[in-house]
Amino acid sequence: MEEIQSQSDLYRSSSSSASSPTSRVPSSHFFYVRKPGSLRQPISFEDSPEWEDTTDIDVRMEDEAGGGGDSIHDATATPISPSLSKINSGSMASPPVPEGGGGVVVRKIAGASIAWKDLTVTMKGKRKYSDKVVKSSNGYAFPGTMTVIMGPAKSGKSTLLRALAGRLPPSAKMYGEVFVNGSKSHMPYGSYGFVERETQLIGSLTVREFLYYSALLQLPGFLFQKRSVVEDAIQAMSLSDYANKLIGGHCYMKGLRSGERRRVSIARELVMRPHILFIDEPLYHLDSVSALLMMVTLKKLASMGCTLVFTIYQSSTEVFGLFDRICLLSNGNTLFFGETLACLQHFSNAGFPCPIMQSPSDHFLRAINTDFDRIIAMCKNWQDDNGDFSAVNMDTAVAIRTLEATYKSSADADSVETMILKLTEREGTQLKSKGKAGAATRVAVLTWRSLLVMSREWNYYWLRLILYMILTLCIGTLYSGLGHSLSSVATRVAAVFVFVSFASLLGIAGIPSLFKEIKIYRSEASNQHSGAFVFLLGQFLGSIPFLFLMSISSSLVFYFMVGLRDDFSLLMYFVLNFFMCLLVNEGLMLSIACIWRDVYWSTLTLISVHVIMMLSAGHFRIRNALPKPVWTYPFVYISFHTYSIEGLLENEYLGEVFAVGEVRSISGYQAIRGDYQISPDTNSKWRNMLVLLAMAFGYRLLVYVLLRFGLNKNVSGRLLLCHRNNNSSR
Repeated sequence: MEEIQSQSDLYRSSSSSASSPTSRVPSSHFFYVRKPGSLRQPISFEDSPEWEDTTDIDVRMEDEAGGGGDSIHDATATPISPSLSKINSGSMASPPVPEGGGGVVVRKIAGASIAWKDLTVTMKGKRKYSDKVVKSSNGYAFPGTMTVIMGPAKSGKSTLLRALAGRLPPSAKMYGEVFVNGSKSHMPYGSYGFVERETQLIGSLTVREFLYYSALLQLPGFLFQKRSVVEDAIQAMSLSDYANKLIGGHCYMKGLRSGERRRVSIARELVMRPHILFIDEPLYHLDSVSALLMMVTLKKLASMGCTLVFTIYQSSTEVFGLFDRICLLSNGNTLFFGETLACLQHFSNAGFPCPIMQSPSDHFLRAINTDFDRIIAMCKNWQDDNGDFSAVNMDTAVAIRTLEATYKSSADADSVETMILKLTEREGTQLKSKGKAGAATRVAVLTWRSLLVMSREWNYYWLRLILYMILTLCIGTLYSGLGHSLSSVATRVAAVFVFVSFASLLGIAGIPSLFKEIKIYRSEASNQHSGAFVFLLGQFLGSIPFLFLMSISSSLVFYFMVGLRDDFSLLMYFVLNFFMCLLVNEGLMLSIACIWRDVYWSTLTLISVHVIMMLSAGHFRIRNALPKPVWTYPFVYISFHTYSIEGLLENEYLGEVFAVGEVRSISGYQAIRGDYQISPDTNSKWRNMLVLLAMAFGYRLLVYVLLRFGLNKNVSGRLLLCHRNNNSSR
């Protein structure tokens, strides 16, 4: 205790700008609270939600001057929390929250209360010093309020948020209890929304299109109902000015900025009208202006009744003034939970008052972030014009221990326990699932969306079509004018081999686009908006028109420039064979992309696989002469180049007759068997076609297994883990 007291005295005396808000200057220089009559009033620890008021209703938002207060606060007029009673009431106001005009009808959202008691999360190997990422955390959140989980990096913010939402990975284990409306039952689909720190958006769609397709994937019901919820989400997130604008991305020069893109990702979850919305770092990669606009928009969303719980690393003073409650974490320990003003008073009581002209969140993180100790070591013997660096001479380890000890013995901690007990003494309204869109509906939506995206983005298939046409023109001019003599057989075999092999190799240009589709799927599947089967079927059906366009355009140019047999049925087989080859290649790229999840390694692997397939295709050496242990088994039989080239050559030479001299003639099979091994059976080319079709479905089956038992297993494992933990705590 002597060490703690000495460190506190040192910090108090060395910081010339530090001052207690109750002793030196008025509290208006430190604290930013809401002025009377503003949209939201601070809600005390004793505030309790009324379960009967959690139904969807249409209300007319009143002007700020009309005093639109908090329904929960009005219903339970109880004393304020212990710490707030010490603070001067004449303080600065938070930035006003726009309400969109007095004549706008806004649909209220039925929020739900959430409380957690003695919540501990362990994760093996997550921390060097302990496997406990979150340690005995207590807290709660009310409808119509914003509860923020704040702390330095690796303090357990995101883990606590995921534990509350039931989205912990299978490797994590949760202890303690989580109550939703006073019940321990897990939250069903549609009752809550979760927004990841980084979400994948579709840049070639407008904001309204993106949200509308998301609503079609998530919601059952009629189309006009889904259009209304989309418009509500656009209005709620202040995206009306950007509704018809392309989201943008790396393919577009212009698009939405990071702030608008972040709000679109939140709006995607709002189409379900969730009772509770969890957001991981809503201010991630946002500048100060975008951050303030984001928080004002979320404040407006909270005023509609939604329960907001999110994590944040750091905020400006204006943003800090919008928070209702704060949960301060450091190394998994809860240093404070309560109202934002009470947190400032808590730091002052512990001997670390917020200095003048400093953001409260900056001051909090300065006191509890152990990374500052390294800066202290660097600046130990370094002085500036005003003396030593007094602003960074506080020992954070001592500050953390002091704040934790002060909080555990404070009336604020007792108030939290009392509030949790009050919230859990009786069960409220059980949250119900809002239903899902059917599998057929999801397949149709994903197929149509894929067609729209692929038609708009040039790097999906249009670039590959251009590359294929350039390649085909090069091969056609290189092998043009061969004729149909016996001497042209070897050259014709080489032309077919080069066309199939190099066209398949150029398909690697579609790897970035496939990665984008997989990322979109993972983002949607993590919130149960999509599934592995519907994603693969929608992607398959959406890609068929473009792959067929590439196959027929390339085949026609190659077929007539090289001068293959003039027969319509043979031409159609050539087109179908090459189309199957492209389908197999697409499935191969999908499977490799799912295995590596990295563009560089996927491209390198695909190039290596194609090179091996080209070597074992039977052109450089006839397949009967290949070494059997490695090249024949398994490379020959897994190479789709082999079946495609063999089918095309059988289509060209079976039934053909070549004259040898004036009397003797030989069949096409006899003419080609010295250059390439084919079957003399006329039905062999159709068997090769069936093998290609089986390989196309086989690769997609592999992709389904990788997605279903990879990502989806983690998602279902998280939900099952949450359900088991809730049941075990009964």
